[in-house]
Amino acid sequence: MDLQAQKIELAKMLLETEDTSLLEEIKALFVKHEKDFWEELPNHVQSGIKRSQLQAKEEVLIPHEEVMKKYDKYL
Repeated sequence: MDLQAQKIELAKMLLETEDTSLLEEIKALFVKHEKDFWEELPNHVQSGIKRSQLQAKEEVLIPHEEVMKKYDKYL
């Protein structure tokens, strides 16, 4: 059985079940296997996000309206 066929078979089984505990177990399994996207981001992106979070914490921000006025001509 190929991958697509397996997915379809699993989807059918999922749609047909009324067992809420089974659904919760399946959901927990998916959550457990989710990748943490943070580690996959390049270092320069991580540092930019950290810098932005620090600026927000220190309330060193530019209001959205000001940014939109500045860059409106490019949109």
